[in-house]
Amino acid sequence: MPSKPRRMKSPQARKHPISIVPLHRPEAPAAAAAAAPHLTYRSGPLLTAVEVFTVFWGSAWEQAPNSGLLTQVNQFFDYILTSQLMDQLGEYSIPGQAIGHGSRIGTTVLTSPDPGTSVQDSAIQQLIQQEINAGTLPAANSNTLYFVFLPEGVTVVQGNSASCQSFCGYHESFGKNVYYAVMPYPGCSGCVGGLAPFDALTSTTSHELCEAITDPIPGQGWYDDNNGEIGDICAWKTRTLGNYTIQLEWSNRAGSCM
Repeated sequence: MPSKPRRMKSPQARKHPISIVPLHRPEAPAAAAAAAPHLTYRSGPLLTAVEVFTVFWGSAWEQAPNSGLLTQVNQFFDYILTSQLMDQLGEYSIPGQAIGHGSRIGTTVLTSPDPGTSVQDSAIQQLIQQEINAGTLPAANSNTLYFVFLPEGVTVVQGNSASCQSFCGYHESFGKNVYYAVMPYPGCSGCVGGLAPFDALTSTTSHELCEAITDPIPGQGWYDDNNGEIGDICAWKTRTLGNYTIQLEWSNRAGSCM
């Protein structure tokens, strides 16, 4: 398994939570699970009616073919947020926090500052907060999820790990109720996984979407100390929903990836 970006969690937890899409490594031998997967609820918030705002960072998104990809990504969210996938996540509802359909509440292209060829997670957090303060992004509420997409050729660095070296995307939180996911362009074999680039992007995006809904503060929502979040257990297992490739997600109820 590749090394994982790490984030501190509650003192009673045994491990740092996993909050990434790992690289696709078909050549690696399958490791036996330490224990049968089972997510347990850790008393944290859930995104019950997720409000996705897509952020496309970099001037490359204003030019073809990236501008076309931007439109496709937004159309994917418009479909998936009211789809059977959201119904499936309903099994992780708890009293007072019933998970239902979501919506895409907006989109923007940010061109300044330019992300360059490498960007730190801390810079992404600063950008989100800066644009919230400026009114470009909506203020965060308990359901807001900012999805940040980077164009081809931009490496994202989180801790000691980098995209296309250790991960293909991740979700995190900072401040008070600021939840976000970061999706580098799938520009390497480990983040394409034998799929077409757009299909790889929708697969990894669905992975992080479902994890952000069920575990917005990594390790404090629905989590498994041995196997990670809802998407980690089923990483790189895909299916088609509508016209889109999505990743399977773990179902406690079924005891399998669905």
